[in-house]
Amino acid sequence: MSTRIQDPISLPAAASDQVNALHNLLRQEGKAQLVGKGGEPAIELPDAVFDLLVRIVEELQQGKAISIVPVTQDLTTQQAAEMLGVSRPYFVKLLEMGQLPFHSAGTHRRVYLQDLLVYKRQRDRQRREALDEMGREADEQGAYGTVLLPVA
Repeated sequence: MSTRIQDPISLPAAASDQVNALHNLLRQEGKAQLVGKGGEPAIELPDAVFDLLVRIVEELQQGKAISIVPVTQDLTTQQAAEMLGVSRPYFVKLLEMGQLPFHSAGTHRRVYLQDLLVYKRQRDRQRREALDEMGREADEQGAYGTVLLPVA
């Protein structure tokens, strides 16, 4: 069975014990080595590949499907909007306001996954900073510990 690189791969329920054992093995100290299916000589895994493997196993343990997508992957405006959790019209407005770079494929706008991920990290950081600031202001005003009841 052949799958494309972007096709999501999920863990069959019957393999959860194997993935848990693999996760425990990956958490052990020392360098990781890979031996092929035919028992070929082991080769040491580069740290980046090992770290990626750990992340994949952790996501699979949580019941999530995994896709491997090149960072230069083109996304439609609908795909990009779904990744951000916003509507497509709102996402198009972000593009029109110059918030994200895009390119055209015929008459359609496309966004590189790499650019979308940069925007998402910046947006998430700004949201965290705003929430932290709101929390500080509420703390300074003594709002914590105060119960506000709705007006009838």
